[in-house]
Amino acid sequence: MRPHTLTVPKPLLPVAGKPMVQHLVEDIAATIKGEIEEIGFVIGHFGKEAETHLLSVAKKLGAKGKIFYQEEALGTAHAIMCAKEMLKGNVVVAFADTLFRGKFTVDTSHEGIIWVQKVEDPRPFGVVKLNKQNVITEFVEKPQKFVSDLAIIGIYYFKDGEYLKKEMQYLLDNDIKEKGEYQLTNALENMKKKGTKFRVAQVTEWLDCGNKANMLHTNKRLLETKALPKKTSAKIINSTIVQPCYIAGDTTIVNSVVGPFVSLGSNNHIENSIISNAIIQDDCRLINVSVADAMIGSHVQYTGKQESLSLGDYNQKS
Repeated sequence: MRPHTLTVPKPLLPVAGKPMVQHLVEDIAATIKGEIEEIGFVIGHFGKEAETHLLSVAKKLGAKGKIFYQEEALGTAHAIMCAKEMLKGNVVVAFADTLFRGKFTVDTSHEGIIWVQKVEDPRPFGVVKLNKQNVITEFVEKPQKFVSDLAIIGIYYFKDGEYLKKEMQYLLDNDIKEKGEYQLTNALENMKKKGTKFRVAQVTEWLDCGNKANMLHTNKRLLETKALPKKTSAKIINSTIVQPCYIAGDTTIVNSVVGPFVSLGSNNHIENSIISNAIIQDDCRLINVSVADAMIGSHVQYTGKQESLSLGDYNQKS
């Protein structure tokens, strides 16, 4: 996701009008019975503004937000242990580059639940095998021969956070790594061997935000399927909006065509332009441009050129 993640933590990149982490925690909250007390964010050092934004995401859900830092990328178990003080009682762990769609309610009386989706080609993924009671019998990382088509999407529920912490601490204390990193799946396997019964919550759609193409696809799917405002108080002057789009209210669009599948952040000015399938953040000024399949950060000024043309038959211009 570079260059965008050089200045903004990945969870705060916007998609369909909200930071992806806000979509994620709202969707998880909708599946969990009961109140969410605390939300911890494990990030690098991105400054006070980014941290304040993350804390506001927690506050909107009535939860207390906390910031934790992972100084070195040493794997999923290591990242979770950066927030080890929060591993107590009922815990949900989620990787912030994954969104999902699915109608189900998580039963918090279960010992553990892992979110999965059926995939056509399971070879690039970690997958799980189930028995007839819907309990996980095996975790398999990137199987080259078919063992299951249920891919782990990166969201987990644990009834006993202290137990999870103990198993991950064991990995760190004994320097147990996979490909140079401390992996959550190793802790899950140890817990399973000791009798923990992990069940699955199967999603209908897994929306990955790991790269630009996937981010734009996720933006498109959320604009198509989520109950987002279709009208905007933005200034639309001699322009056409092709829905679905998300357009922040303090944006101005002049002599332009915007959409479909465009998310425009705050305080943007679009003039004499054509924009489709794009995510544009805040405080941008785009004039005389044709933009498609694009991600544009904040405070961008991009001016193209207008041409006076006289083209005869069969000319080709690109």
